[in-house]
Amino acid sequence: MVDLQSQYAKIKDIVDPSIQEVMDSAAFINGPKVHQFQKNLEDYLGVKHVIPCANGTDALQITMMGLGLQPGDEVITADFTFAATVEVIALLQLTPVLVDVDPVTFNIDVEAIKNAITPKTKAIIPVHLFGLPAEMDAIMALAEEHNLYVIEDNAQAIGASYTHKDGSKTKTGAIGHVASTSFFPSKNLGCYGDGGAIFTNDDDLAHTIRGIVNHGMYERYHHDVVGVNSRLDAIQAAVLDAKLPHLDTYNKARRNAARKYNEAFKNHPNIVTPTGLEQDDNDDAHVFHQYTLNLKGVDRDALVAHLQANNIPCGVYYPIPLHLQKAYQDERYNEDDFTVTNQLIKSVISLPMHTELDDEQIEFITSTVLNFINSNK
Repeated sequence: MVDLQSQYAKIKDIVDPSIQEVMDSAAFINGPKVHQFQKNLEDYLGVKHVIPCANGTDALQITMMGLGLQPGDEVITADFTFAATVEVIALLQLTPVLVDVDPVTFNIDVEAIKNAITPKTKAIIPVHLFGLPAEMDAIMALAEEHNLYVIEDNAQAIGASYTHKDGSKTKTGAIGHVASTSFFPSKNLGCYGDGGAIFTNDDDLAHTIRGIVNHGMYERYHHDVVGVNSRLDAIQAAVLDAKLPHLDTYNKARRNAARKYNEAFKNHPNIVTPTGLEQDDNDDAHVFHQYTLNLKGVDRDALVAHLQANNIPCGVYYPIPLHLQKAYQDERYNEDDFTVTNQLIKSVISLPMHTELDDEQIEFITSTVLNFINSNK
């Protein structure tokens, strides 16, 4: 699904000396490389504060701690996403409120958010799923109307830009009150281990979060807030800083691959291709962390088996909705409120998507998919 070895081979001459510099300095925790990456990422995103941390799940948890959310507070998020988003809500004894997604974008449905807001609601977490920004103008307007926080889950969309109603553009992660991201190796900007970060333009919130990530300390052995131990190590920061100048090129390669996939599947009655490529001049509207098809009248699981038999990696993101996961089941949920999610879990399939895909690989993948579907009608 992701060819990190080939990607590394192309930047080895940059990455290796950067790692060696950390080794030579022995500044492994909160060293110069971490601060350098932090500053460069702030400049790239156009955000005032980047606070690196140990992983993307920690980033979400620390964000909610920093906002001062209290047990019983309700947090609205999408049912169709990875469990980390809801996991940290439950871990902090907040109340997760899962809602359905849009059938075209797969992102959280704004009308569903409206219907889920109660006096106990304190925050909304839109997930920019698969690399496509959620409808942030509408979500921010809802949040302002109801005095809610917006926490962007930007783990799959770093480098993407959202085009506002007035035509201006903002990088995802710099729109809400605060955002989190993951630098897991398979992400569009990934390190060679675990890593994450929090973004905000709020000076006071940034100060609080900087204490939380370091045991609640602003001064050594002075614990001013309840904190955790969650720091991005310098070796991972060195890798990320070496890769950051290539991020736009990586994302463009993903979009080009997505265009070729879309062209191969164009107008097929059994395949709905991803949205987000309609405007060629908006070349960062979707950064394709995943390339995900929505199949119609196709035995998805049989196609998965067929691709695997032909040594083609594929994935099903996600096979079980969060509201049906054992850990997060709740009698409050009504199946009629999750019609889109309940359909998508049966029909989506993600094909290989990474920076090193070439035309021969794409042709082999698409022809294998099409041959299966066309011969099993």
